Amino acid sequence: MGNFIYSEWDGSQELFDLDTDQIMDELGKHIFQHGNLSQALRALQRRGLNSQSRQMPSLDKLLERLRRMKQERLNQYNLDSVMDEIKQKLDKILDMERQGIQQKVDEVREKAESGDANLAPEVKQRLLKNIEDRAAQNREKLDSLPPDTPGRIKELTDYDFMDEEAREQFQELMDMLKKHAMEQFGKDLVQRLKNMDPAALAGMRNMIEALNQMMEQQMRGESPDFNGFMEQFGSFFGDNPPQNLEELVENLQNQIAQGQSLMNSLSPEARQELQKLLDSMLDDATKYELARMASYLERLYPSDELQRHYPFSGEESVSYDEAMKLMEALQKMERLEQQMKEAQYDPSMDSISDELVKEVMGEEAERELESLQEIARLLEEAGYISRRGDKYELTPKGMRKIGQQALSSIFSRLKEDRFGGHNINNIGPGGERIEETKKYEFGDDFHIHIQKTVMNSLKREAASFPLKLDIEDFEILKAEETTRSATVLMLDRSLSMFMNGYFESAKQVAIALDSLIRTRFPKDVLHVLTFSRRAREVKGQELLFASSTWGEQGTNYQDALRLARKLLTNQNCSNKQIILVTDGEPTAHLEGDRVYFQYPPSLRTLQKTVGEVRACTAQRIVINTFMFEDSPFLTRFITQIARLNKGRIFFTSPTSLGKYVLMDYLSNKHRKIG
Repeated sequence: MGNFIYSEWDGSQELFDLDTDQIMDELGKHIFQHGNLSQALRALQRRGLNSQSRQMPSLDKLLERLRRMKQERLNQYNLDSVMDEIKQKLDKILDMERQGIQQKVDEVREKAESGDANLAPEVKQRLLKNIEDRAAQNREKLDSLPPDTPGRIKELTDYDFMDEEAREQFQELMDMLKKHAMEQFGKDLVQRLKNMDPAALAGMRNMIEALNQMMEQQMRGESPDFNGFMEQFGSFFGDNPPQNLEELVENLQNQIAQGQSLMNSLSPEARQELQKLLDSMLDDATKYELARMASYLERLYPSDELQRHYPFSGEESVSYDEAMKLMEALQKMERLEQQMKEAQYDPSMDSISDELVKEVMGEEAERELESLQEIARLLEEAGYISRRGDKYELTPKGMRKIGQQALSSIFSRLKEDRFGGHNINNIGPGGERIEETKKYEFGDDFHIHIQKTVMNSLKREAASFPLKLDIEDFEILKAEETTRSATVLMLDRSLSMFMNGYFESAKQVAIALDSLIRTRFPKDVLHVLTFSRRAREVKGQELLFASSTWGEQGTNYQDALRLARKLLTNQNCSNKQIILVTDGEPTAHLEGDRVYFQYPPSLRTLQKTVGEVRACTAQRIVINTFMFEDSPFLTRFITQIARLNKGRIFFTSPTSLGKYVLMDYLSNKHRKIG
């Protein structure tokens, strides 16, 4: 088991150390699966790198964390409690007013009973009677207030408070509610206002009228004077004002959506109560202009997708201001979630705002995103991929890397003592050097064994310097002569190969075999062809990017063997072979240029296929078959082919295919020391 040392995070530690070779190895796996570089890059960014020792970033993990943060908010708060703050403030005001009424009555009664020489007794009694009558009227009014909060506040707007502090606090409550009412149409409209007196409301209404005029001009195709508007009303929009009408419209619509989302997320009873309360705060002229503004905004920037219903299920109380901030936070989470979803289709991930990630999820998430965005750039700098326009392409270096990866993956499953050779027993030129030596003969490659050559000279005559060498002294290293092979790898690309997940393994074997031949046996020849209804040769990246999720009905052995035989005909070597990878019997054949398909296989299809097998056999082309399925009919047919051709049959699985194919290729030639 590995040892892990934990320490407090201080911002200096490296969370992720992205290694291009590790990235490329993981990318290769996705390419084999998806058959598309862009899809592979996106899958790599979505799922991250597989590492047992480190927690690697991935877009899926970021998205999961974001959704968890959002759900935690929904599980924390009881949104219906927004009315509680208003009710509590109102109850406090009413209690203060009742106490104030009693205090006023007590003060006047005390003065009436105190023998104040400045007032006649009848005046004192009249004052006491007046204050007691007013107190009784006010108490009666307070006792008869409606039970609902909107109704109580509406009745209190015409109420003559006897307690000054209660009067002031009620006015503050009214200003707060007016601001809340305006915030439904955009917090920018009220954030700079210190109070909501008639003069302030009139100024704001003038601004809304001017904004409505600009939007009308915009919809008519005219050019509104945005700069003139901002010179006159810029104070409404804070320290970071919008730079154009489009930005202003979008900002306001986002803010309107926050207010609407708040309303949508309340229970029907709480929504009705709050909406009734806020509607009563504005005069008819202001409500008219605000309604016009909302209509124009909706036409210029539809907000249906912004207005959400959030299913809150918590118990923690929240004020209206806190609820609006919560709606803003959830809206940003929704926006970021949408950006992350869009980034799943764009390897550059440019659609994700770094600033929004930092604001919503923190600096650590921002660093993770930067690491994911670095993947494509690091691969490009390493020379594995290149960008052409808005698409990435695999470079020759990247193609070689994937071939080496496929080769390494297959050989890693083998024991060391299972490695086979690729040599024959004839000694000759153009081979690999071995430890044995021989006397030099004219025409031999001049691979001198220095020690034995010197010793031969010393044995021939006594030591003297300078040392004299004779032609008979030269001893050279023997070399193994390697046979030259020409191979056609035929990959079944019929529908069943895709449905059973076999083609991805077959494709990996083809890439690995190609890499093996290019790196160790460059004189050998390999052709790869795929076949279903028709056969065709595939080369280089075309094979790598062959889709692993699509196939067509039909398995045309005849056309594939015909094309393979044609490719091998002109090869000047004695070892010619076809490696057939399949999971089904032949179900199609050619009559001229037309394809005939039938399942179960027709006698004509079998006859045409056997005819091609005989043609290959006549040209000494060996057919070795690797089968994923062992159905009785397929087994009998492949056995017949092997008897005719003297080839071999291997029953294998997707995980073992590469091992069998490569080991068979390597052990096809043997070494003989002469």
